[in-house]
Amino acid sequence: MSKRLNPSIFKVPIDKIRTGYYADKYFTRFVEVLKKDGLKRNALYQFFPRKDSVIVGIDEALSILKFCTGYYKDEPKAMELFEKIQMLEKKLQEAAHRMDKAELLAITSQKWDYRMLLNELWVNKSSEIDVHALFDGEEARDMEPVLTIQGNPAYFGHLETVLLGVLARASSTATSVKKVVKASRGKPILFFSARFDHYWVQATDGYAALKAGAFGVSTDANADYWGAESAGTIPHALIACYNGSTSEAAIAFDKYIDGSVNRMVLVDWDNDVIGTTFKVVEDFYRHIKSEKFNWTREEADSIIGPGKNKIWGVRFDTSGTLRDLSVIPKDRSSLGVNPELVWTARKEFDKRNLNNLKIVVTGGFDEEKINLFETLNVPVDVYGVGAKLLREKVDFTADIVEVDSQPCAKVGRGKGDLSRLQEVSSSYWL
Repeated sequence: MSKRLNPSIFKVPIDKIRTGYYADKYFTRFVEVLKKDGLKRNALYQFFPRKDSVIVGIDEALSILKFCTGYYKDEPKAMELFEKIQMLEKKLQEAAHRMDKAELLAITSQKWDYRMLLNELWVNKSSEIDVHALFDGEEARDMEPVLTIQGNPAYFGHLETVLLGVLARASSTATSVKKVVKASRGKPILFFSARFDHYWVQATDGYAALKAGAFGVSTDANADYWGAESAGTIPHALIACYNGSTSEAAIAFDKYIDGSVNRMVLVDWDNDVIGTTFKVVEDFYRHIKSEKFNWTREEADSIIGPGKNKIWGVRFDTSGTLRDLSVIPKDRSSLGVNPELVWTARKEFDKRNLNNLKIVVTGGFDEEKINLFETLNVPVDVYGVGAKLLREKVDFTADIVEVDSQPCAKVGRGKGDLSRLQEVSSSYWL
């Protein structure tokens, strides 16, 4: 049975969202008019994607609704306190850069005094809304409602911008990841997209990727909501620091990195993935066993596998502008990580009894390229996908479709099919 994440997992900036700091002005003014006019309506809001997609962001949206549905009973006073908190946050940042502990403690104490006063002005109305939603990871069709909120929009109308953004970002990532997961025919996908966007979105992206079926992520922030372990390989930078010696970098990595981490060696430094792999295996065996490697199956299996003192796999990351030494030149298909390179490498590895050595491929992989590799039965064990996972864009829209139980929607935006949505239980809002 599907289960929702605890709302406290999400790092919701409660004060800023309650005050409309992240909201489009037309939504805060919409709420302002309702309040000042004393207009109370029971409206049904529905949220939907603008294309077929994998829906993620529901749990974070619910967390925002839980903590930020309501109003300040003295708004001028609340805004005065909020501005003071904003000012103190800037001073806190300055003190943090100076590592001035005394000032940090003093400012933090003052900030929290203001936050407590601000919170005392908040009237929580989350228990007065009725919410139905899909679960994170479910798929939805174009314009199919994935979340509905019923209640007085004066309590939650200011949240529309934030809720749409949360759903859009996470669902865009999840939809893209789902496509490559499907294309890989069950082979693991490593989500290596952190370097291609702002670090603030890593937790959301990593959660979305894992929900869509990714095997692993590359940063601890990516794994934040799950508590999963981030994965990583030996980077080019480490090889550079060992004067371009992939062997020395691999040995140092194995020596100092925790044994629970599988050793994936990047082997394209010299643009010769096969030759570099053979040298790494020989040097690694000599380091571990203090004797020459004779390329027997028994010797190979003794240093290939998961954990410390073993090589789990090698990663091919040949640039799309280069041709590996083992590839016969033809046309642009000879460049980068291509089917011929992997086939040739697997054949040569198996000849040398490295049958259990995994091949991980990265560099320009997307749904189309993975489909090609799988259609051709290229012997890849793991795909690593980066920048292209962030190019999918799923937009979301929200509309009021009923007011006081009567249909009320702009043309073309009537109430959708809500039959798949599950009620968010009353206990969630407590």
